[in-house]
Amino acid sequence: MSEPVATSGKGMKLHTKILLGLLVGLALGITANLTLGSGHRLVAGINTYVAGPVGQVFLRMLFMVVMPLVFASIALGVAGVGDIRKAGRMAGKTLVYFFVTTALAATLGLLIVNVARPWDRVAPETRAGLMAEFAGDAAARVETSEQQRFGIETIVSIVPRNPIDSGARGDMLGVIFFGLMFGAALTVISAAKAQPMIAFLDALNAVVTAIIHFAMLLAPYGVAGLIFTVSSQFGFDLMLAVAAFVVTVLVALVLHVVITLSASVWFLGGMSPVLFYSRIRAVIVTAFSTSSSAATLPTSIDVAQEQLGVPQRIAGFVLPLGSTLCMNGTAIFEGITVIFLAQIFDIGLSIGQMVLVIIMSVITAIGAAGVPGGSIPLLVGVLTMFGVPGEGIAIVLGVDRILDMSRTTVNVIGDHTAAIWLGRSEGVWSAAQVPSPGKMLVDAKP
Repeated sequence: MSEPVATSGKGMKLHTKILLGLLVGLALGITANLTLGSGHRLVAGINTYVAGPVGQVFLRMLFMVVMPLVFASIALGVAGVGDIRKAGRMAGKTLVYFFVTTALAATLGLLIVNVARPWDRVAPETRAGLMAEFAGDAAARVETSEQQRFGIETIVSIVPRNPIDSGARGDMLGVIFFGLMFGAALTVISAAKAQPMIAFLDALNAVVTAIIHFAMLLAPYGVAGLIFTVSSQFGFDLMLAVAAFVVTVLVALVLHVVITLSASVWFLGGMSPVLFYSRIRAVIVTAFSTSSSAATLPTSIDVAQEQLGVPQRIAGFVLPLGSTLCMNGTAIFEGITVIFLAQIFDIGLSIGQMVLVIIMSVITAIGAAGVPGGSIPLLVGVLTMFGVPGEGIAIVLGVDRILDMSRTTVNVIGDHTAAIWLGRSEGVWSAAQVPSPGKMLVDAKP
C-alpha cells in the first residue's frame, strides 16, 4: 500500500508542494550553476547556510523514525495475521503467493534497471563530484557497504545479539528479525497478555506516523534545499538520469503486470487476462487516482464479488490482507531506486548484494504498508545499508508522485490475482462463475 493523498494546510496538496519545491530548487540550482558557477561564493554560502541545513533537518527527521517504524510495522503486521492458526491453509497459501509475487517483482525490477542503466546519463565528473560533495561520511558508508557481502555471515548476523544496539547502529536486518520474532511471539501467547503489547505497538506506530507527517510538512522545503545543493553544483546532467529512472520504473511496472500477473491470472486463475483487466477497471482507476490501497479497499472488495464472482469469504480475507502484504509495485520501485542511486554515487554492488537488495525490497515494502509516508524513511534506511548517502533520496523524491500512483495500481492488481487464485485453489471459484455483463445488469436492478 502507498500513502493516502495528503494535504499541507489549506488548498494545495502536499505532493504538489513537494513537486513545486523540486522544480523551484532545480530551476534556481541550474540557473546558479550556469550563471555563477558551482564554486561562486554566493552559491557556496547558500548551500552552507540555507539549502544544506534545511535539507539536513528534513533528512534527520526521516532517519529519526526509521528503526521504530520498522519494528512497529513488522511486529504489528505479523501479529495482525496471527489468526493464521485459525485460517490455516488459506492464510498460508495467501502469504506464500504474496511473498513469491513480490519477490518476482523485485527481481524483475533489478533486471530491468540493469538493462536500461539510467545512470549512464550521468557524466563521470558528475559522479565524482557527488561523492566529493557527500564525502563527510563516505568512509563509514563504504565500510557499511563492504560488510553487506551476502554469504553465511550475513545469514548469521540477521539474528541480533542486542536488538537495541542493532537499532542504534542502523542494522535494519537485525531490527526486522527481532520485529518478526516479536510479532510471532504475540500470536502464541494468550490474548489477555498479548493485547496490551499490541495496543502499545499500535500507539507507537501512530506516534511514528505523526512524526512522519511533521517531516513531510517540511518536505517541500527540504527537497528544494537538497536539490538546489545538487543541481547548483552539477547542473542539468543529473536530471536527464532522473527522467530515465522514471521511465525505467514505469516500464518495469508495466512488464510485471503484462508478464507476471497476467501469467498468474491465466495459469493459476484459469481466466483470460483481457477479461480480468476489463472487470477490474474501477479498481485500477481508483488506485491510480488515490495512490492508496486502503482507500481502494472498499471498491476492491465490491469489484471482486460483483465483477469477478469471488465468494465473499475469499474476497473479505484476501483483499484486506493484500492491502498490507501484497507490495509488488512498491518492491519494484524500491529495488530500482536502490540500484539507481548506488550507481549514481559510483557504489558497485555484487550479485550477492543485489540478492540482498531483493530481500530488503520485499521486506521493507511490506513494512511500509499502511503508514502514510512510511516508504520514504524505510527506503532511506535501505540506501544507507549499501553505502548510499541518505541525501540521495532528494534526487528521486520530487518525481515520486507519478511513480506512487503507478506502483499502488500494481499492488492492487496483485491483490485481485491472489483472490481468484485462492478461490480456484480452494475449489470455491472458477472463471465460469464470472458474471456476464447482462447478468450483472439484471442483478443490479431493484
